[in-house]
Amino acid sequence: MTPHDPVILENYEREIIRQAGVTRHYAQGEYIFCSGDPADRVYLIESGWVKIFRIAGDGKYITVGSIRKPGELMGLAEVLHGTARTCYAGAITGVKLVMVYREKFTEMLEGEPYLAIKIAKLLALRMRDAEAGVHEIVCRQVSGRLARLLLKIGESCGCQADGGITIKPRFTHEDLAAMIGATRQTVTSVLSAMREERCIEIDGGYIKILDRVRLERYIS
Repeated sequence: MTPHDPVILENYEREIIRQAGVTRHYAQGEYIFCSGDPADRVYLIESGWVKIFRIAGDGKYITVGSIRKPGELMGLAEVLHGTARTCYAGAITGVKLVMVYREKFTEMLEGEPYLAIKIAKLLALRMRDAEAGVHEIVCRQVSGRLARLLLKIGESCGCQADGGITIKPRFTHEDLAAMIGATRQTVTSVLSAMREERCIEIDGGYIKILDRVRLERYIS
């Protein structure tokens, strides 16, 4: 992630948001907002990880968009559009957020046009990622989708150590399945094959990428 990536705010940009908002803490597994809630606030993630998802008719959840990480804003589109929430946001870990109500957020954007432009770029990037995700589900097998996902989250939230990249936080097989539109059983089977080929290892629930080149072969 480069310093000027629009997903992550600069320190001075975060400070502007902090001054306009209030801090809230959420425990692991707690909902931050739910589908149908009024979209009256946006959030800056100070620490922790959040998943954005929908719940299907059979009770299974489907991840929409990427996992949100420290330094990111979330809850933007519906606040700017003025509609109710269509998704759920759940804390993967303990989470610290800065919450800014819609009126304050709108005033802030009117007074800080460079920040408004950055947020527009962020929303455009997320739309492009969503479109790419649909293309992946239609055109690529589960093994390729899972390999691409592991490489992507390894780049955004991986730690280089002991000859590999350890992905943190801990993602369950169900989490990974929800992110690529697959079943948990299929993801478990593909992960087992990747382990046998020494592309990855799993220790204490954490996935470590051991061989990036070998993992990329699943995509081609």
